[in-house]
Amino acid sequence: MKGFTGMLGLLSLVLLGPPAWSYQEVPVTDGGTITGKVLLKGKKPPAKAYNLVLFPEPAYCGRISTGTGWRLLDEFQVSEDGGLQNAVVMLEGVEKGKPFAYTPPKIQAQDCIFSPAVMAVRDRDDIAVVNMDPVVHDVQVYEVSPSGSDVIFHRPLRLNPYHPKVGPQTHEHLPGEPLVDTIRLSKNRRIFLIECGFHAYMQSWGVAVENPYYAITDEEGTFTLPDVPPGVYTLVAWHPGMGGILATEVAILSKETVKTRFEFQAPPVDRSAHTTMVENPHYGVDILGIFGDPVEILPTHELQKP
Repeated sequence: MKGFTGMLGLLSLVLLGPPAWSYQEVPVTDGGTITGKVLLKGKKPPAKAYNLVLFPEPAYCGRISTGTGWRLLDEFQVSEDGGLQNAVVMLEGVEKGKPFAYTPPKIQAQDCIFSPAVMAVRDRDDIAVVNMDPVVHDVQVYEVSPSGSDVIFHRPLRLNPYHPKVGPQTHEHLPGEPLVDTIRLSKNRRIFLIECGFHAYMQSWGVAVENPYYAITDEEGTFTLPDVPPGVYTLVAWHPGMGGILATEVAILSKETVKTRFEFQAPPVDRSAHTTMVENPHYGVDILGIFGDPVEILPTHELQKP
């Protein structure tokens, strides 16, 4: 292994402070590379479960469901060797380096899912949310921290007026008019959650970055940060399912490669009655037909397995 790493421990992301926005773009001809892997150690937590009869459009959104009236939200995608997908790895303390090429993220609501599940943004920059479903969604954006949550913005996500109202057997998506708004985080806050006010299982997480040296881990939990100016920095890993971050000090030499790894300990299972799949005769799929024609929730697009 070229270079060195030293584990600093589990910290709260806000302890690293808000983005300084003093980053300077300069040519980097002698940069190094950081590669590595983020792992989840221990038993993977089960997916959260949501009873579809409690939310609007259960037949349409139930095209992805368990077949018993439940929609699952899996927060942890883990490879066979424990690689954790959708962790954001960021290099802190870089004052100058390669150009900060940045395209504001576009979040899609499709099949009653917000995607991407995790994103990196620049504070005070725009994001766009596009409705690809023939149903109405509701965009609620919260900044979060150990001290609590606050609303950044809250707006309805209307559908394209020309989008046909199709049945659950049809799989057709037409984009509605994009909802564009600005992420404005309060002092010392860098994490935010996008959630649908109508469908609580529609969630997407974001974190503000201060320079172009960041990556989101792939299906194997791996990442690469190229063109890093020589120096000593703090490398941070964050995942929305964890209660904090992992940080390590890295020394980058000219045209050298540093290999490192992060190991998150799997969190204890803490599920409320609202996110545990428990059959209740008062909230079964049969109640959907008591005021009219029977309504079926059929997993025609994806059968989820607990």
